[in-house]
Amino acid sequence: MRVTCFIRYQIDPFQRGAFRAYAEAWGHIIPRCGGHLLGYFLPHEGTNDVAWGLVGFDSLAAYEAYRARLREDPEGRENFAWAQRERFILREERSFCEGVAGTLQRPAGSAA
Repeated sequence: MRVTCFIRYQIDPFQRGAFRAYAEAWGHIIPRCGGHLLGYFLPHEGTNDVAWGLVGFDSLAAYEAYRARLREDPEGRENFAWAQRERFILREERSFCEGVAGTLQRPAGSAA
């Protein structure tokens, strides 16, 4: 996994449960379409209207192929449509990041 798509969502804090269901649906759609799902994250303390999703890919070309498969996936299309109908996502931003070798998935207490 060379590239991570970092998705920042501004959500309606009164529809947190709807966003949770939306994220859970991606739990099987994203891998089926070729993305390496790192996870979705809801606000816990502090700011109550920001959530995140992280999806990894081998390259930006792999991301583009994933997006094409996602557009053809009936369950994926329905999840997007549901979010638009219910309006629990107020804003969505995507950034593409590269992981720094030696810093990824290091458990607490691990030596250098």
